[in-house]
Amino acid sequence: MKNSAFPPLKIAIAGLGTVGASLVNLLQTAHNNGLNKRSHRVIEIVAVCARDKNKDRGILLPSNVVWYDDAVEMASAPNINVFVELMGGAEGVAKVAVETAIKGGKHVVTANKALLSAYGNALAQLAQDHTVSLNFEASVAGGIPIVKTLREALCGNTPKRVIGILNGTCNYMLTRMEASGESFETCLKAAQELGYAEADPTFDVDGFDTAHKLSLLTSLAFGTQIDNKIETIHGIRSITAEDIIATRELGFRIKLLGIAEKIGDNISQRVQPTLLPHHAAIADVGGVTNAVFVESDFMPSLLLVGAGAGGNATASAVVSDIIDLARGLHVLPLGQVVGDMQALVNAKPDAITRRFYVRFAVFDKTGAFATIAKHMAEQNISLESIVQHGKPEGDGTIAQVILVTHKTSAPALEKALDAIFEAKILAAKPQSMPIEPL
Repeated sequence: MKNSAFPPLKIAIAGLGTVGASLVNLLQTAHNNGLNKRSHRVIEIVAVCARDKNKDRGILLPSNVVWYDDAVEMASAPNINVFVELMGGAEGVAKVAVETAIKGGKHVVTANKALLSAYGNALAQLAQDHTVSLNFEASVAGGIPIVKTLREALCGNTPKRVIGILNGTCNYMLTRMEASGESFETCLKAAQELGYAEADPTFDVDGFDTAHKLSLLTSLAFGTQIDNKIETIHGIRSITAEDIIATRELGFRIKLLGIAEKIGDNISQRVQPTLLPHHAAIADVGGVTNAVFVESDFMPSLLLVGAGAGGNATASAVVSDIIDLARGLHVLPLGQVVGDMQALVNAKPDAITRRFYVRFAVFDKTGAFATIAKHMAEQNISLESIVQHGKPEGDGTIAQVILVTHKTSAPALEKALDAIFEAKILAAKPQSMPIEPL
């Protein structure tokens, strides 16, 4: 590439954790010559920034690379073209450094879904004002090219629904629970030992990681401003082995899904454990793998599946954004002029109807089934099926009762379940999950 008509693209990398180290390795491998040919110019690392200069990261930086202790200072360096932010976090240094780079006329590539979920509209406007790119393919679903797919490849379509398995930790745990019959707690411990879950798993298992990613997909799919105020966010802590067995017998599989759906003129965003029919391709996506299903008018069924996390997969997505910049490709961060994008209007919960799976731990006494049916009828909820599942527990005083409703709304079901619980016929609060039609 010595005879390239274009000067080298000089990049600075803030953050040398798993993804940052993988990015350096990717750019320095034997494939580098091929990368340069595909990008039409040399991609050169000229500066890096991390907390500990002496830490062994398994990488060897060229001698001419400048080390910075301050990411904001590096973002201000005059000799860089692209600032790659891999530090993470919605506040503090990451935010300031990205803003500094954009204001200095530098393109930004980031994998930071928390930052974009919180400040993506403002950062997209800032990039637009300074005529630079803000690329974030790596922020959602790891190596799956879903950002480019929604923003560019499907821009001639009108999306109706986006469904994503967006958290590898949760997908691994649910897959393991189904295969082994182990409890949530046992599978979480295994995920932590394997490095799939953090010591504090709250961000993953309680659905917040999925929610951040969903807010970005919603904006790209429906052309609305990013809105991270998602009303329905439920994680997987309440899922039991009993739920896994019962749903399997009903022909379903449980997945933690992020779902964005057009309801009339409004949008529904929700993150929750959801039942998918076994025959659906996305239901077969197991382990730490991610998947995104897109339903639109001219492309009614599109499924993208791939590695959703990890250094190599995420670095691959980062490099794809860098190559776009090397080629001179410039697109608006959110696919549209920010000022033309409407604020998201949330669909009312009672406008969305689904079938639901419900599990009760019922005291084995006369009238319990009649009480359940009575309170369901009061909310105009009809039942598709109701059965006692397995044998009564312990001394025979508690039975697991499984039912499937016909279509109803979440608020109506919640009212019915609250009334049933208050009737003192249950040993614990009922479990409920929607059934997503595919």
